[in-house]
Amino acid sequence: MVALVGRMIEGGPPDRPPLIGVVGAQGSGKTTLARAAAEAFGAAQISIDDVYLTRGEREAMAREVHPLFLTRGPPGTHDLDLLQSLIDRLSHAAEASETLIPGFDKRGDDREPRDRWRRHVGRPSAILIDAWCLGAEPEDQAALAWPINALERERDADGGWRREVDRRLAADYRAFSDRFDAILFLKAPAFDVVLGWRCQQEADLLGVAPDRLPPGERERLAGFIQFFERVTRRMLAGGIRADVTVELDRNRRPGSIPA
Repeated sequence: MVALVGRMIEGGPPDRPPLIGVVGAQGSGKTTLARAAAEAFGAAQISIDDVYLTRGEREAMAREVHPLFLTRGPPGTHDLDLLQSLIDRLSHAAEASETLIPGFDKRGDDREPRDRWRRHVGRPSAILIDAWCLGAEPEDQAALAWPINALERERDADGGWRREVDRRLAADYRAFSDRFDAILFLKAPAFDVVLGWRCQQEADLLGVAPDRLPPGERERLAGFIQFFERVTRRMLAGGIRADVTVELDRNRRPGSIPA
């Protein structure tokens, strides 16, 4: 699939680095693919996870908009202005330019200090953004009335959080994704694989086999992915604007790859 991204880069505009999105559910391998392609083709890679709003900013959203916005991940919890400014700087970078790219400490749940940000030197051949919800379409308003999981039933009974997530998706996130030259969608076979994929990621981080992941950690992750479930299910059902779709099996192996 790295070669597929390479072909997308080659098909980009000649006057600037092409902006390409790599999209997929949690654990689908989008960040791994974007990093590998960036290394292979001299591109810059940024994850939307790098630009979560700070803990303080999400605490303010939780007070002013809805308590569920304290949890990072869903539309509304990313600093799209910061991400766009990074894209602009990389697009106009000179050979000797240094562009600082933020990082996010997921264990500490806050943006890393500036002295820990990584550097991209020079003008990249392309800018690769991996983002789970890039290109996702907003939902029919009638469908938002019905909760789809325990999180929505118990903590969003009036639907205020999911309506605001959907509003952000239709406005800020739609405007942002419209600027991309191409979007590649790594399509999971079904939402029910996401928990296993996410648990495997966590086990890798902890340095244990997936079957040795503590039960409490699996339970925590099962609750966490409910924040992503509604939008992910919609994307898997066709509610996404993508230029290329690669279907994955349960082991994340791709099916036929477009030529």
